[in-house]
Amino acid sequence: MAAKAKGNRETIILECTEAPGTSRYNTEKNKRNNPERMELKKYNAVLRKHTVHREKK
Repeated sequence: MAAKAKGNRETIILECTEAPGTSRYNTEKNKRNNPERMELKKYNAVLRKHTVHREKK
């Protein structure tokens, strides 16, 4: 069987807003459902706390 196409899903990079360059996460999002930039709270190991990570272009 052939694998299904990913469709509208796109791989994105989330980068820390408090200390850019110290923490990055890779994830996927659906461009059709979420056309604007994503923002999530993720853990930054350098700062040792949860910070806001914003989608990087």
